[in-house]
This record gives sequence, C-alpha cells and structure tokens, in this order.
Amino acid sequence: MSIPMIKAVRVHQYGGPEQLKLEHIPRPKPLAGEVLIRIYAAGVLPYDWKYRQGQFKQFRPAKFPYIPGSSFAGIIEEVGADVTDFRKEQAVFGRSEKGTYAEYTTAPIKGLSLKPEKLTFDEAVTIPGSALTAWLTLFHNGGLMTGQRVLIHAAAGGFGMLAVQFAKWKGAHVIGTCSTNNVDFVHALGADTVIDYTSERIEQKASDVDLVIDTLGGQTLERSWSVVKQGGRLLSIVEEPSQEKAKERGIHVIKPSLNSMPSPKKQQEISQQIAQLIVEGKIKSVINKKFPLHEVQQAHELSQTGHGRGRIVLHIAY
Repeated sequence: MSIPMIKAVRVHQYGGPEQLKLEHIPRPKPLAGEVLIRIYAAGVLPYDWKYRQGQFKQFRPAKFPYIPGSSFAGIIEEVGADVTDFRKEQAVFGRSEKGTYAEYTTAPIKGLSLKPEKLTFDEAVTIPGSALTAWLTLFHNGGLMTGQRVLIHAAAGGFGMLAVQFAKWKGAHVIGTCSTNNVDFVHALGADTVIDYTSERIEQKASDVDLVIDTLGGQTLERSWSVVKQGGRLLSIVEEPSQEKAKERGIHVIKPSLNSMPSPKKQQEISQQIAQLIVEGKIKSVINKKFPLHEVQQAHELSQTGHGRGRIVLHIAY
C-alpha cells in the first residue's frame, strides 16, 4: 500500500526567504496520544523567520530539513492509539512541534483545543500563535490587575493588538506605542493613550507605569526604564533586562521562560476562554494578510518588515 504524499514547506539550510521550499513528502502518521490534522490555516510568526535565519542556532540549532511553523487550525483526520478525548472530523486549533507549513501535521492532544463553530479557522489560528502568549505575558508573568497602568510596545502588531485588548478587558489603563499610520487603529483597540514613537518621546507621555511589556529590546527597552513606577515591573520577551539597573531603580524585571509556563491543561482552559471572548465580540483577532502555501516566501518577507496590523496567515486546505 503506497504512502499518501502531501505538500509541505521545508528548510534545508539557514538563509533568506528563498530557503523556504515547497516539496512533496510522505503524510505523517499520528503516534499514541497524537492526532493527524488536516491544516486549514497556519500562523506566520516572527519567530519562524528568525529561526530560519539562524538567530537561535546557539541554543536551539535546527535539524535540517525541517518544516517551519507551530500554530495551526484544522480538522482531525485520524486519531492515534490511546486518544479518547478527540475524534475524527472535529475542528481544532493548537500547536505542533512537527511544523505547520504543510497540508497535514501531527500534534499531541495535550496542546489541542476544540474550535467553537462560530470561530473561523483564521481567528482560531491566532490563539495559539499570539493570543495565548499575550494573555500569559500580561496576566501569568506580568501579574497585571484591574486599575493598573500598563505600557505595551508595538501595540499594532500581532502580539500587541491582542495584549492591548486583553489589558483593557481586564480593566487596566492602557498605553500603547506604534507608528503614525497605526495611531487611530490602536485607539480603536481600546488604548487610553497612544504614543507615536516616530514623533513623540515615551518618557513625555507615560509615567508611573505598573507594567511595561517590551517586545522590541534595544533602545525601546532602555527608554522604558524611566516610566516604570517604584515597585513596578518591566517585562521583556526579547532580551534579559539588567537586574543591577532594576535594583537601583527599585523595580522588578521579568524575562518569561518555558519553566514559568502554566500546565498544558491550564493553557487549554485559557485558550477556550479566549476563543469564547472572540466569539462574543469582546476581543477582535485582526488578520493582516492571507497567503496560499505556495506564496510562503512573500509571507515571510512581509513579516520581516516588522510593520503592519495583526497576524499573517497561510491558507492551506481551502
């Protein structure tokens, strides 16, 4: 019996977008505790192109060839041994370490959530790729509470736009930074104060902040120190803030790590809560642009610009 072949994007060496090759490979089989997913939508995240460039090879070297991508939304095609919580033909979303820029992937059920009927596949794929991360950064790592002041950098991006909405939903006073073109957009997301970083200084429009979420590092991180109140928190998802400087200023610095993540079951519960908030219209999942699988190089090129609103999605099964 011949093995069915599928289309998948693979990377054989570090480099630019031209290293993303559309190929035919054997369809994977689910192991015990896994399901086979027919992928309808895959998220394109900044991590994907940074990994392809080799930015993380010092501590997470690639095993070539590999399939990029981690977040997916799709339909269960087949269940592996010992799987009782899910069944064939259910619509689901989640993450896979096997790669998601492909027509099919396998994923462990511990990272899987059922997709509500009123949630589109495009909306669903933003939950494991962006929304869950934003939620955990704000509330699990950052400890944000009602009535506090939070500064969110790159507030118009895929991560930032969701962080702004979650913080507002929680009842925080939200300050967001973005470029001129996105000022109205970030206001519309619910931000109380919007700082145009191209013409305004952060230090002049933000002060006494309880929590800063830095997604850029470098100068943005350096300029954030002065706006944090004493006893406040500075959280960076891209670089390690100076513990020495934090001690001098009397603030806490946070660098989220895999060790600080809640259990997979808790993450499933949060994912379902986020899905419900989107269905109820309390949170908007904004899609920047959709690409078919064969235009994956253009998708990475767009992501690498670092500009734009919302998430980039690969459309695969439809």
